Amino acid sequence: MRIPNDAPIGVIDSGVGGLTVVKEMLQFLPAETIIYIGDDARCPYGPRSVEEVKEFTMEMATALAEMGVKMLVVACNTATAVTLDILREQLPFPVLGVIEPGARAAAHVSTTGKIAVLGTVGTIKSKAYEYAISAISTDADIIPLACPEFVPLVESGQYKQMNIQHIMKRSLQPIAHLEFDTAILGCTHYPLLHDQIQEQLPVGVNIVSSAYETVRDVENTLSGLDLANISGERKAPIFYTTGQLEVFESIAIDWLGIRSPDVRHIVLGKPGCQ
Repeated sequence: MRIPNDAPIGVIDSGVGGLTVVKEMLQFLPAETIIYIGDDARCPYGPRSVEEVKEFTMEMATALAEMGVKMLVVACNTATAVTLDILREQLPFPVLGVIEPGARAAAHVSTTGKIAVLGTVGTIKSKAYEYAISAISTDADIIPLACPEFVPLVESGQYKQMNIQHIMKRSLQPIAHLEFDTAILGCTHYPLLHDQIQEQLPVGVNIVSSAYETVRDVENTLSGLDLANISGERKAPIFYTTGQLEVFESIAIDWLGIRSPDVRHIVLGKPGCQ
């Protein structure tokens, strides 16, 4: 059965980080409707076991499949690293991740081939970015760094506070004196900390986020599979969270500029949402 062109695109993340991808989608895919699920109650995924990440990600994907989405964007680097192939095998619609687009962008920007990858413990441990970048540029020199304190800063809404600089400095200190010209924000939460990260990196380092490149992949896939919405009637995005509505809504307003976002609560692993 053919998927309707005006069906929504589903986006999932361990929390609010995937809103950085949604922001690009709202700008560059003006005809597409978006349904988002953020698993804030069980965030972060980075320190969790592979089995837990698989289970939680599948729960979100299944919920969106039941809502009738035409495509799934896994806007979580940890979930992409662990579950992308499984999701593609089990779901009846296209599934895109954020690691390959981020690796492609970094390889294009870097002139020296020396690239730092900032990510969660799970993403760094998977070496997914190292594999993806090496597939594009065989002589690339990858410097991985896990930054486990970053996601909680974003999820708690502290990402705009000046008193987090000591956390940023401590987290990035291991690479502060190394030579590299490009840094990948290997977690979709991290763009909300872009300026604070930039301050702690060597002068002249280019920071790359996978969000824009991911949306380019979404656009190309929609076009290639004739799934783009040609009706021109986009409905307002719907956001589901397993966590606190007020916290999610506040970050959505701040980051997306939506005055009154439609934020709802969802219980994963069980039927029904509120």
